[in-house]
Amino acid sequence: MSRVKILLMALLTTAATVQIHAADKRYPLDSARKIEIITPSSATAWENKNFLDCNDVVLTEEDVRYALRHMRKVPEKSYFDEYAERTGCLGGARVTFKNGKTIAIGIEPTGRINTFELNAKLKPTSGPETYYECQPCKARKMELLKDALDRADERRLKKAEAEGKIPSGEAERRLKALRTSR
Repeated sequence: MSRVKILLMALLTTAATVQIHAADKRYPLDSARKIEIITPSSATAWENKNFLDCNDVVLTEEDVRYALRHMRKVPEKSYFDEYAERTGCLGGARVTFKNGKTIAIGIEPTGRINTFELNAKLKPTSGPETYYECQPCKARKMELLKDALDRADERRLKKAEAEGKIPSGEAERRLKALRTSR
């Protein structure tokens, strides 16, 4: 195979990959007219306060903007995979676009996102719910949540120490190590 053909194949593969991982063009950030935070923070059935207390996680308008810029569509099966990372915390917003389309968007600190379109009465349309993941969102939010993660670790370790699962004084040593590793 000639170098030109190999280069052409590489370019085509790259272009296809970029399209697969491109943000959803139905919801471009630059056409978002209004973002309303409906539920700044809530707990789902999956909440695990030993990992993160949902009161420490608050969805902001900037989080929604960042998600619209970086979210990547994933199959429903992948979104609900039993091994998907969950905190049990969720924030919700409503986004209205310049073309009149309105969506509801739910964002978890782990970067799991779901959306569905709303009609003029702000009721869900008959269209399907769409699922996304956003690794940059997760990295950004978890960086902002280091203090919350420290508090969750402290609760978990102090409880283990009180129950005799770890030796006295061990909780403080482990907590210090965890904080240093972040």
